[in-house]
Amino acid sequence: MNKKRFYITTTLPYVNAAPHVGFALEIVQADAIARYHRELLGEEVFFNTGTDEHGLKIYQKAIEEGKDPQAYTDEYAAKFDHLKQALNLSYDNFIRTTDSYHVAAAQEFWKRCAAHGDIEKKIYKTKYCVGCELEKTDSELEDGRCSIHPNMDIQTVEEENYFFKFSNSQSALLELYARNPDFVIPPSRLGEIRKFIEGGIQDFSVSRLKRKMPWGVPVPGDPEHVMYVWFDALVNYVSALGWPEDTKKFEAFWGTKELPNAIQIAGKDNLRQQSAMWQAMLISAGLPPSRHILIHGFIISGGQKMSKSLGNVIDPFEIVERYGTDALRYYLLREVPTFEDGDFTIERFAEAYRANLVNGLGNSVSRIVKMAVLSGVDTMYEADFAHDPAFAAFKEYMDRFELKKAADGIWERIGNLDKKIDETKPFKLVRENPGAAKKILRELIEEIWKIDYMLKSFLPETSKKIEAILKHPETIVPLFPRIDA
Repeated sequence: MNKKRFYITTTLPYVNAAPHVGFALEIVQADAIARYHRELLGEEVFFNTGTDEHGLKIYQKAIEEGKDPQAYTDEYAAKFDHLKQALNLSYDNFIRTTDSYHVAAAQEFWKRCAAHGDIEKKIYKTKYCVGCELEKTDSELEDGRCSIHPNMDIQTVEEENYFFKFSNSQSALLELYARNPDFVIPPSRLGEIRKFIEGGIQDFSVSRLKRKMPWGVPVPGDPEHVMYVWFDALVNYVSALGWPEDTKKFEAFWGTKELPNAIQIAGKDNLRQQSAMWQAMLISAGLPPSRHILIHGFIISGGQKMSKSLGNVIDPFEIVERYGTDALRYYLLREVPTFEDGDFTIERFAEAYRANLVNGLGNSVSRIVKMAVLSGVDTMYEADFAHDPAFAAFKEYMDRFELKKAADGIWERIGNLDKKIDETKPFKLVRENPGAAKKILRELIEEIWKIDYMLKSFLPETSKKIEAILKHPETIVPLFPRIDA
């Protein structure tokens, strides 16, 4: 029997800076979802990520550092690929938008949109944020500056470009949203993008003059222009699947117009690009839409948005080196809200590590396994969830991509272990009624196996350690070392 297929992709971060904890949030969320579908549901998963390597920001940064743009992007792409080991990621594909097969796919995508009558050349003048690589209307600016990149000057651009006729897609996009009320998750973001589209949409530029900005995918049939970075980069979601050549793989994972299958995860600053611009491009090229667009918030630090100028940017590699991979995964998946902004300070992180990993999960497993060994209780067990309402709730949360709620459910079960020990006191009962004590310890061991099973998606390294302890309880070691602040 053929396995059900599941496709999930992150956005592609720009390679104009080293990876930060904000992108770590997105890719760890995607990884937890991918692992759930692969390991707990038994589906065939294709998990895509990679790097966005064209555009003005990257070209300027490379020139600033005196490097060839390709050499610059090679260096930074490798830093993002190193996240795979640091965060224990399970992605199947790491695409770079400078890959030759992606360039060819982007050019084919352009041709299909042009053949549909949705690309035209015209002269335009607009306000432009280099940080966002997007045109900005006056209503989107605060005191003449972009709210996302307030430290960057807004540029005024006037030149001849190719445009994508975004305005042609208004009714089709509104129909897509109406037909799929869970198209954008959470619902508040769907309401936000629907309101934006209902207000009227403007065609957007999809090219730049090569003499001004040579670092981009050549426009088919016009050597004087390169593709606008957003048009090029968005195509990665289908080129990663071998489109347009491998139609069988594409349809198996991306889906069809009748049964779309692709899950995309992005930050709230990517809402318009992923849920509107990209969907309009897919419609124009004659391809199926995405199935869901999952929108997460920003990571802030001490109530402030992270920025280099404020000195509050957190390096995920440094956190992992000090506390371990699963400590960071835990914080991002449980302590940060799945769909809203979440606060991250070293102090909050260290406290959560001590309370919920060292003294919570780690201490509970150690206590119970030691008592089981001393009481002669077998620590082997095959988890059975047939009549487990808490697991049914966990599965329901995961199916709705509500990762924090699913993680909260796991830690509620962990907390119940300690409650049961405190209430039943098996360490005392073993002298008075050894049979009853063994029954309680057996139930506690069974519960650890169930917790371990659910942890596979969230803390895969820790899950393996727990299994090793349960299979060889005579060699028990701490799951999480105590670390001085």
